[in-house]
Amino acid sequence: MSQWSQVQQLEIKFLEQVDQFYDDNFPMEIRHLLAQWIESQDWEAASNNEAMATILLQNLLIQVDEQLDRVSQEKNLLLIHNLKRIRKLLQGKYHGNPMHIAVIISNCLREERRILAAASMPVQGPLEKSLQNSVVSERQRNVEHKVSAIKNSAQMTDQDVKYLEDLQEEFDFRYKTIQSLEQSDKNSALIKQEMLALQAMLNTLDYKRKEVLSKIGRVIHEIDMLMSNMLTEELLDWKRRQQIACIGGPLHGGLDQLQNCFTLLAESLFQVRRQLEKLDELLTRLTYDGDPIPVQRPQLLEKVNFLLYNLFRNSFVVERQPCMPTHPQRPMPDINSSLPIQRVFTGVRKCNVLRSNRRFVLCGTHVKAMNMDESANGSLSVEFRHLQPKEMKSSAGSKGNEGPHMVTEELHSISFETQVCLYGLTINLETSSLPVVMISNVSQLPNAWASIIWYNLSTNDPQNLSFFNNPPAATLSQLLEVLSWQFSSYVGRGLNSEQLNMLAEKLMGQQVSYSDYQLSWAKFCKEHLPGKSFTFWVWLEAILDLIKKHILPLWIDGYVMGFVSKEKERILLKDKTPGTFLLRFSESNLGGITFTWVDQLENGEVTFHSVEPYNKGRLAALPFADILRDYKVIMADNVPENPLKYLYPDIPKDKAFGKHYSCQPNEVSKPSDGGVKGYVPSVFIPVSKILNDSTEPHSPSDLLPMSPSVYAVLREHLSPTAIETAVRCKLFH
Repeated sequence: MSQWSQVQQLEIKFLEQVDQFYDDNFPMEIRHLLAQWIESQDWEAASNNEAMATILLQNLLIQVDEQLDRVSQEKNLLLIHNLKRIRKLLQGKYHGNPMHIAVIISNCLREERRILAAASMPVQGPLEKSLQNSVVSERQRNVEHKVSAIKNSAQMTDQDVKYLEDLQEEFDFRYKTIQSLEQSDKNSALIKQEMLALQAMLNTLDYKRKEVLSKIGRVIHEIDMLMSNMLTEELLDWKRRQQIACIGGPLHGGLDQLQNCFTLLAESLFQVRRQLEKLDELLTRLTYDGDPIPVQRPQLLEKVNFLLYNLFRNSFVVERQPCMPTHPQRPMPDINSSLPIQRVFTGVRKCNVLRSNRRFVLCGTHVKAMNMDESANGSLSVEFRHLQPKEMKSSAGSKGNEGPHMVTEELHSISFETQVCLYGLTINLETSSLPVVMISNVSQLPNAWASIIWYNLSTNDPQNLSFFNNPPAATLSQLLEVLSWQFSSYVGRGLNSEQLNMLAEKLMGQQVSYSDYQLSWAKFCKEHLPGKSFTFWVWLEAILDLIKKHILPLWIDGYVMGFVSKEKERILLKDKTPGTFLLRFSESNLGGITFTWVDQLENGEVTFHSVEPYNKGRLAALPFADILRDYKVIMADNVPENPLKYLYPDIPKDKAFGKHYSCQPNEVSKPSDGGVKGYVPSVFIPVSKILNDSTEPHSPSDLLPMSPSVYAVLREHLSPTAIETAVRCKLFH
């Protein structure tokens, strides 16, 4: 089943998350119509290879053209119109930058995998529960309700101002009519009665002016209270959710809702400002003793301008944080990284320099005007890419730490500035990215990423650049949740409770209750594991890299138990059918995976065999699924056989891994079956030798280049003992 088919079967709450990251940058119609083709392409590799990205973009447009031909024959007018629009959009947007669409599609596919993994493992940790608190949802509804009520109040006040204007026009007309009469006519009883009516009308005008000013004051007060309390908290919650999403956490939504609230409040404030301007206009045409407008209007206008300033200042946010092009889920620009898409609700955009104890300058186009072309929802946005950070020389003339030993715990922040000019108001705004870590060599990536994880996990302060001067401890339960997110976001499947328990034991020792245990930064990333030459994080990072590059399909299918100790694996296997095996990551070799199977001797004794861990070098030569299929063991005088029968607990091996085999199981081939003419086709077969002598190692393994046809010929001419001797010489000499 394709990934897109699995996505469509998700519950509505997960489908809503999927809907968040499909827009005009990559329309969902294309994802749906070209699902299988899109999933068969390597978009992640293309995101860092311009030539490959160019070819993929051309092929994508060809695929769209083919869909256009198909729907044209079906005479589906609406779909024809949409596909033509989408094709024009894709060609126009990405023709000069094909790598950008590769990044977008790669991100979308990865987010789909993360959502699928979350749906299959619905257990929530403490961080995720805190982000999905029902109180937050209730506050969101209250904010939206109050914003709507404020908008209605401002519109009703508009009607009061219009009534006041009409009343003043009538008063002005009647007053000027009386003023135009002769003096003799002004003394008549009728005129005196009219003067009394005008006085009553003036009293009504005065009452209405006070009433309108009072209503305007109430609207301003409601906006002030909403911004000071609920809306500020909602924005802080969104920023915290964004922080967590940057380290692999659940997708953060709500920015569109926030934008809508900010927009409606801005409209209401500008509406109130126009009402105050109208009152000023009425004041120039008519004033009197005790007139409330000249007394109250300046104060109200000052408050409106202050609220507008705060509204725009808070609405200027970074929507997508900086990320590495080769690791888009990891927000750390390297020396050649691109910078993020920004969102703001109005204004003109300018990109400033990096801020930290050391000074950097951003080389490239760093001043742009915001427009709506960069946004799918009407906000003014701009995208900064191909900006190259360069460290400036210090005042003493040295170049600073540009070498490979650059500290990976030094935090920096990218600042952005904009100026808003509206209705005579000029507002200078500034916002900053979450802290990033500058690296000068890819070898620094693991520790740099660990710094980002620890920072975003441990603090809500987005600008605490001195965080690592005294890094706080983190709750172990929260850290384990974040580690599960690393696997979910990077390799498509998170960790279950048993796997997390093993990691907790790895960090803290046996029988640890980690619900509220505090773990230090040094324990996580600085101190070596007991008896090892590497830290916990380096060990875990190597496993992530192994999964991503060599066993990803097996991991996503859930067939790699991975994190299980040697003691636990024996407990799991001891009562199982002989030939039952499981896959686990090596605890002593970086980036290694091994398998252990259970066997039973003639006397009924249960034995366990574990092969030497396979690392990336060996897995690059032979796919792991093929290793499991073709693996052979030579024991005593027996014919080599595959001891792997059932994947734990009882899944037939071929049922579990059959779809991942690179070809059909190896069969004895004749010379004419294929290959170069005159040669016997050959394949690599992983073979292990298990000796009866207990003094010898029980589980060495190596890759032995022996084709099935060669082995068949050997069996015809040599005894099993002779073959064993030859293999032993190959293995141990």
